[in-house]
Amino acid sequence: MIQGHAHPVIGAAIRERYEKGTHFAAPTEDSVVVAEELKRRWQIPQWRYTNSGSEATMDAIRIARAYTGREPVMKIFGSYHGHHDSVMVSIAGEYEEIGEPDALVSVPYGAGIPRSTVDLTFAVPYNDARSMEHRIEKPTKEGSKPACVIMEASPMNMRLILPEPGYLEAVREITERHGVILIFDEVKTGLTLAAGGAVERFGVRPDMVTLAKTLGGGFPLGAVGGSEDVMSVVKDGSVYQVGTYNGNPLGMAAARSSLTDVLTPDAYRHVERLNDRLIGACNKVLDEFGLPGYSLGLGAKGCVTFAAEKVTDYRSFQANRDTDLSRLFWLYCFNRGVFTAPNRDQEWTLSVTHTEQAVDAYASALHDLAADLAPA
Repeated sequence: MIQGHAHPVIGAAIRERYEKGTHFAAPTEDSVVVAEELKRRWQIPQWRYTNSGSEATMDAIRIARAYTGREPVMKIFGSYHGHHDSVMVSIAGEYEEIGEPDALVSVPYGAGIPRSTVDLTFAVPYNDARSMEHRIEKPTKEGSKPACVIMEASPMNMRLILPEPGYLEAVREITERHGVILIFDEVKTGLTLAAGGAVERFGVRPDMVTLAKTLGGGFPLGAVGGSEDVMSVVKDGSVYQVGTYNGNPLGMAAARSSLTDVLTPDAYRHVERLNDRLIGACNKVLDEFGLPGYSLGLGAKGCVTFAAEKVTDYRSFQANRDTDLSRLFWLYCFNRGVFTAPNRDQEWTLSVTHTEQAVDAYASALHDLAADLAPA
């Protein structure tokens, strides 16, 4: 909710749309305007709508499989891409053994996921392009390369991890050279790291992008963007990318208003300033009290990672983070009126309606925690 809650401009658009009708199972003008704006921001020409991030990543993988004629899927170990079977594998959790970087195991995340699906999904470490290329070149049981690599350009459920210099560029080169579709899952990074998401922020353009969350401005809405070549399998009817509520009028009215009237260049400058202020304040507290950890962020996103060493992937996240301190800090925030994500390993999201006083309250909660833990 980078737009803030119940933004009056978005509310006005929804009221106007409601009086005209809320559902027709057909496109509205808003859906065209939103697609054109997404095309402009991401420089990706073709877009389709869904109702959630899970649907968006599911459809993107299906499109990639149809386009390449392959079934295996590659992902980053520790990343979450929705609750459909193909990606409910090797997600952040308390795994006893995950294997070596060049041969990470495929672990189902919960029950009810067919073993055959798990075997089609394999994971590689983040920030390790060499291991990714090794696994792409290694024949699977089906004897084929993966249809796609689906990844967050900057993972956001292991707190927040930034790409090392050159990593994303290497991933782009490797996948392109091997004919593997590169999907940036921007359900969390889209419209929050920058107006054009991770693609704009890092300057690396994938074959496909998935969006949701921020896109709907508070309404359930997702999208899949792709190159004309990849999306041709939808255009020619090979892939049925359909849904009764896809691109519904209320969601599209909210998205249009959000993109054209709320998430403006001035709005992004505002959240960038606030984020810089908050990151600096949090790092000052950590340094003052000697707490193990650091704060970082981009755009509207950021976090405090309680770890003695820098976290670069799932293994270093599991080895270094202080889970108890993370949970305690969440309670300190919540009991002081700062409501953050209920999952203790996720990041903060600033909004255009936040003020300096609001972000200072977060840093103040961290100061209270650090002071209470300091030796007498």
